[in-house]
Amino acid sequence: MAFTAADVKKLREMTNVGMMDCKKALTEADGDFDKAVELLREKGLAKAAKKADRIAAEGVVCATVCAECGIGAIIEVNSETDFVAKNVDFQKFVSDLAGVVMQENPADVEALKACKMGEGTVQDALQEKVLTIGENIKIRRFERYDDSTVNVSYTHMGGVIGVLVGLEVSENIKGNEKLVELGKDIGMQAAAMRPLFMDKSDVDESTLAKEREILLAQALEENKTAAKPKPEQIIHKMVDGRVGKYYEENCLLQQAFVKENKHTVEQHIAEVAKELGGEIKLVKYTRFEKGEGIEKKVDDFAAEVASMAK
Repeated sequence: MAFTAADVKKLREMTNVGMMDCKKALTEADGDFDKAVELLREKGLAKAAKKADRIAAEGVVCATVCAECGIGAIIEVNSETDFVAKNVDFQKFVSDLAGVVMQENPADVEALKACKMGEGTVQDALQEKVLTIGENIKIRRFERYDDSTVNVSYTHMGGVIGVLVGLEVSENIKGNEKLVELGKDIGMQAAAMRPLFMDKSDVDESTLAKEREILLAQALEENKTAAKPKPEQIIHKMVDGRVGKYYEENCLLQQAFVKENKHTVEQHIAEVAKELGGEIKLVKYTRFEKGEGIEKKVDDFAAEVASMAK
């Protein structure tokens, strides 16, 4: 019995299983829908698909750099529980995915899922992990840095936070071990201080205008209750100073360096460059924190027990 692309789409919607697996099932079932669904269930794929609706807000962030080629990757893979996130097999799976990102350079998560991994694809390996581990697992996001920059990775608290740092350096100092130390220090800074921007020049006008508006309102309110109220022009100068403070708190290069707070990160980079006799410029960084922005399910056990007692 022949089947069409529309049939494959319909089966996918019925089972929430990937298109290729649905096509294979329909081929094997000779176009019979019921038989195709049965085949998918036998393979465990339909069962894995049902888990896809469950919230996955735990997991691991893996940041790594290839020792041979210098290409870097950072990836976040989510699970439902922290228990699974600490599983060695799960962590190896995430590390292997980072390797696929470095080697294949996929455009996005869907392209990554289609990449070869082992005897099948990443999607096949992902579904296998869902069945083996028994939880919903999602590849959330990734970034890849090519070898045009000196790349350094930093991982915090076993994969809770990962940072990938890209440095532009002059040829005469490439390969110096101090660059790795510098990159890890910058990564630690980004992990700890959560900068919103890399440099003050990256702060967009709308963000800056909104911040000025808030700071001006605060300054005017303070001035109302001051023993000696200041003239309006002084208030505006105060706001300018507080904008500078905003840069120091939210821009990575302008932040006080965590290991020596008498200097900014920008000044520390300049000092290392001077020491090595070359040029160093931070051109990019990526910070992922696992589960960041995902709404987690909160179980109210007291309410659940009370409802069961009724």
